[in-house]
This record gives sequence, structure tokens and C-alpha cells, in this order.
Amino acid sequence: MSSSHSAPTTASPSAPHRPDWVPDAVFYQIFPDRWARAGGPDPDLQPWGAPPDRDRFQGGDLIGITEHLDHLADLGVTALYLTPVFAAGTNHRYDTEDYFRIDPMLGDDANFDKLVGQAHERDIRIVLDAVFHHCGYGHPAFQDVLRRGPESPYANWFFVDSYPVSADPEPTYRTCSGCWYLPKLNVDHPALRAHLFDAVRHWTTRGIDGWRLDVPYMMENPGFWAEFRQVVREINPDAYIVAEVWEPAGEWTTGRTSDAAMNYQLRDALLDFLVDRRTGAGTLAARTAEIDREVGADAAGHMLNLLDSHDTARLRTVCGGEPELTRLSLATLFALRGAPMVYYGDEVGMAGLNDPECRGAMQWDRARWDTTTLDQVTALIRLRRGSVALRRGDQLVTAVTDDVVRIDRHHPDQQVAVLVNRANHPAHVAIDPAGVDLATGAAVPAGSVAVPARGAVFVDTTRR
Repeated sequence: MSSSHSAPTTASPSAPHRPDWVPDAVFYQIFPDRWARAGGPDPDLQPWGAPPDRDRFQGGDLIGITEHLDHLADLGVTALYLTPVFAAGTNHRYDTEDYFRIDPMLGDDANFDKLVGQAHERDIRIVLDAVFHHCGYGHPAFQDVLRRGPESPYANWFFVDSYPVSADPEPTYRTCSGCWYLPKLNVDHPALRAHLFDAVRHWTTRGIDGWRLDVPYMMENPGFWAEFRQVVREINPDAYIVAEVWEPAGEWTTGRTSDAAMNYQLRDALLDFLVDRRTGAGTLAARTAEIDREVGADAAGHMLNLLDSHDTARLRTVCGGEPELTRLSLATLFALRGAPMVYYGDEVGMAGLNDPECRGAMQWDRARWDTTTLDQVTALIRLRRGSVALRRGDQLVTAVTDDVVRIDRHHPDQQVAVLVNRANHPAHVAIDPAGVDLATGAAVPAGSVAVPARGAVFVDTTRR
């Protein structure tokens, strides 16, 4: 048997301030072009629900998001992460052309303010994408450099290797990941830095609740993000700052640059155990312990835990189209420490390979919904929101057998044991003391608990 026990999440007096609302949050990610379109048919757009194309738009907009906020409220979602909404040239909008302007295809400032206001009325917070490592080819500053070369006042906003500036056949300037349309920004330049931080102030002042940092690890000078954090916190001390990190995230959980990180390492560990079966329960326990050590106790409850995103294949597809395995994966995610995030459409059974298929239009035809999964996601969110141990408890992960893992969440006011069985047959797990099934309210006597095949049981084991 292998086990891990991470330290309590109580912050030390010298620990950095992190927003207290995050451990209680349930996040939902939206890719705005593909969530909901309020406007009518448009010949310049793909038909809604057409096979997604990297280069074409389906016309999702901010009004569409606002009109469907009740779907999120009914789910129980409390925080919404939007991929970029600023003016850009692509449907993903990571190629910003104006940091101060909502993309016209999405709407305008009034639409944005209405979205924020109506989300807040439903106790749903809004987190935006901070894309400051690079901008878009169409950004006016870069276009000026293209026209005027070294005489442009913006020449030093970028990393130009030679003039004249050209993208053909190879860029004569540095880019993000070799993409010619994503010129890299020289954030050490004072005027550019001021421009970006003015944009941060502009949107933070409009009432958003946090920022997700896009590829922050590609920035050579982490001092930029430390200053970014200061700018944000001067306006909203409780804004959440979360870094996109695919590797061990300790550098991004110290509180100097960000509060925590997207927990792609946990995603890998869960899928290796539950879906691909490359590892056993003992390895999962060890990997969760290693993540906790890397992240640190103060940040563990603020990690953004996910199983898929706009940058991965969808969970249903990763699970081979198997709804039971999809639901088991989600249940395990909701059992673990950190704020869980649902990628749009996963709750109704949407599938899709990696980009562009994972960015398909949200399915609004209820006749095509996987209502069993929808009901389970709704129940998981309700269960987590109603359990202080699941939201804020310490975490002890142990291997019961190679196929069964036990996740104990300990809080002074509640203790919960979650038993996860990946096997194709039921498992019987010893449990003591007696408890209550959190999902059904049924008594669970001390002794052996039956865990369904590909199932999970949440037991409140608080001594009364």
C-alpha cells in the first residue's frame, strides 16, 4: 500500500494573501466563439454546430453567454473562466490587436458590463485571459513597425532580428512557438509595460474577479508578472491570479507572481490511473503527494484542477466515449483538493479530439444531451459546495488495492472518505467509523462498503 499525506492548508503568518473564495469555487471554462450566439444567421459564419475549423468563426458572443447564465447557475458553477475576449483576428483570440477593446464579433463594453453584472447577481465570478507574452500580427504597434521599420516608436516593443520586418518565408522577429502571426512582446520596454498594465487596470476596474496568465513560463523576466500582480491587487485585493503551467508548478505558487496554477500535472496523474491504466492506485497516491510538495500547502487549495480544456482533447473522447468512465473521472476530480473546473459541454457529454475538434459549438439541443452526466455533474457540484471537508479539508490519498484509491479529506468540522474504483467489477472496502453517504443520505455502517464498478462513493465519516 502506498499513501501520501499533505500538510494542512492553513497559511502561515508570512504567507502571501490569496483570495479566500477560490477553495470554495467551482469553475467553468468557456471558449467564447463556440458557447452561444445571440445573433441570427450570418453567411460569413460557419453554421452553429458545424465541424469546428481553426480558421473560421461560429459567432458566439457575450450576449449569448449572458442569456445562458442560468445554465451555469443551475449547474451550481461559481466562477467562469473565459478565453480571450479582446479584439483579435482569429476565433481563439490569442492574437490580441487591441487590449482595450472587446472584440466586435463578441460585442461591446455595454455587453461586457452586462455579462459581469448579471454573472455577479448569480454569484458567479469572471476570470479573463491575460495574453501578454505576445500580441497579434494586426496589432497597430506591430503594423507600424512593419511600415516604418526601425524608425517606428514601437520598434523596441518587439524582438526584431532584421529589417525590413517580414513573415515570409520565415519571420524576421521573435514569435510565440514559431507562429508568424504572434509576435513576441518585449515586456521590459517601459512604454509597452505601461500600455499593458493600463489595460490590466482598465478591465480589473470594470469588475472582473481574476486573470489566467497565458504561457507565463515563456516570459524571460518573471518580474513582469510580479508587477502585474501588484497592479491587479491594488484594485482588487481578492482577485485570483492563476498561471497556465503544464509542468511542475512550484515556481508559480509562491504568491510572488500568481496565487496558483492550472493543475495539468494532476490531470496527467488522474488520466494515467483512471483511463489509460498505465499506473496503479499506489502511483496515483505518490503523484498527488509529489504535486502537493511541489505546490506547497498554502497554495494547494487554490490550484485550478481540470481534466480537459481548449488545449486538449475532450474528456469524453479521452475516455474512449465511455460515459461511466467520464463520470468517474469527474467524481475523482471533485474529491481532490483544489478548485475543480468543468470545460464547457462536458456536462452534457460533448466529445472531440484536440484542437480544433475540442472547440466545437456548445450543444444546446437538449434532446441530444447526456442527461445522466448532466445530473451527475450537478450533483457533484452540489455535494462539493455542501461539504466543507471537500472544499477546504486536508488530503490523505491511499491505495486500497491497485484498482481502488481512497481519498480522505479532513477538516475540523467534517471528515469525508471518497472511495474510487476503476475496476470493471464492484469492490468492497473496509471503513471505520460508520458514516453517511453524502450523495444519498443513507447510513453507512462500519465495516465493508460496496463501491460500484467504475464508481465512487462519498462517505461522511465525521464522529458524532
